[in-house]
Amino acid sequence: MNIHPLCTRGATELAALIRSREVSAREVVDAHLARIADVNPTLNAITVTLAVTARDAATAVDRAIAAGQPVGPLAGVPFSVKENIDLAGTATTWGVAAFAEQVADTDAPMVARLREAGAIPFARTNLPDWAFRWDVESSHAGRTLNPWNASRTPGGTSGGEAAALASGMSPLGLGNDLGGSLRVPAQMCGIATIRPSRGRVANGAVTQPWPEPIAFQMTNCQGPMARRVADLRLALQIISAPDARDPRWVPAPLQLPRAQAALRVAVVRNPAGLGIDPQVRAGIERAADWLAKAGYDVVDAEPPAIEAVAQTWFDAIWADVGALWPGMAPLTGAGECGFVNACLEAGVFKPVDQAAQRKAWAEIYQHASAWNRFFEQYPIVLSPVCCERPWQINADHTRVAEIATAMRMVVAVNILGLPACAVPVGCDEGLPQGVQLIGARFTEERLLDAAQAIEDRAPVLTPVRC
Repeated sequence: MNIHPLCTRGATELAALIRSREVSAREVVDAHLARIADVNPTLNAITVTLAVTARDAATAVDRAIAAGQPVGPLAGVPFSVKENIDLAGTATTWGVAAFAEQVADTDAPMVARLREAGAIPFARTNLPDWAFRWDVESSHAGRTLNPWNASRTPGGTSGGEAAALASGMSPLGLGNDLGGSLRVPAQMCGIATIRPSRGRVANGAVTQPWPEPIAFQMTNCQGPMARRVADLRLALQIISAPDARDPRWVPAPLQLPRAQAALRVAVVRNPAGLGIDPQVRAGIERAADWLAKAGYDVVDAEPPAIEAVAQTWFDAIWADVGALWPGMAPLTGAGECGFVNACLEAGVFKPVDQAAQRKAWAEIYQHASAWNRFFEQYPIVLSPVCCERPWQINADHTRVAEIATAMRMVVAVNILGLPACAVPVGCDEGLPQGVQLIGARFTEERLLDAAQAIEDRAPVLTPVRC
């Protein structure tokens, strides 16, 4: 299927074209709305389009530029927003049919920051019920398909965003990451994302369920998704701003001192020796080679106690979700219930009493200290995201224990509050491959630099011409 050239451009490129008046913001918005009309009936990644308000906002940007007025760094660029993030005037459904009419009257902090930068919200994207599954099937909006292969998962929970970006329906998206919900869809759909450090990006909501339980506060974070690393860098700069609604926000600078020597990268080829798909490992090998050629000091090394760290995520999360699940289950669709029940039957989630919960958080403290010491010697860790390729849809009902094990490097990042940048590294047998770069808290700039070095050498995968 043909795709409009504007739908192949990144957000930063589009902003420059609009500022220079080579194209109008209205043309950019219209091109992406047309792309949605072409491919979304098949993929079901976009749940709502905001055509009228987006076109009005684009016209206002064009008039401002024509009048010589100053505009923001993303003026006229459309962006999409996952349906568990408040966007004023639209429903924050969390993928749940019961929340279909829960309309926010105030933007979430990062939505507000992008609007202030001139970007235009123009679509909402799909997610699984409660944003709690590594696949995307919503009781409100249905299933999202992977644009590479309709039989494979797009990854969850920001799979609607990832599929929209990968297929050229959106140039920039907003999602969040409780247990890989930014990075897993990025790997599965062949796009880029960054999960910021705990406290980097402010969060807040006026819709339910809010506020988040403690395990979510400690592990979940908001972040940008895009096809290009440069777009992640610009978006992160914009959304890393204070908001009075979030007392956890940390005023940490994005810019880091320049390294005096080649940064050492620890390559994790088979985390904790628990197995990895050969093609996922091949992606790690390619990325390690590209980083070495870019001047990084690449060595084989592994952060401590990966398996134990990952287990603390499952325990900490289920301590809260398990207590809430009896009230959530009656509102939840069959797909999500099937996933949670499979996790319980397989022992992925186990009953966690108050003593076990305290023990888990004590262990997390010790693990975080050990990883901090590791980062002193190895400032960047190159690892798989998920150790499996995109699996068949609903495999998280039948192979949930294996998939949970494959997520060990994903959830370890969440429970420790670390930043991690996911970047594509090519395609094998028709499926995209990606890796993640992990660092100490508030070292996002370092990770983005390494991700850019990989992107500069990797084949361009998206947008998929589906």
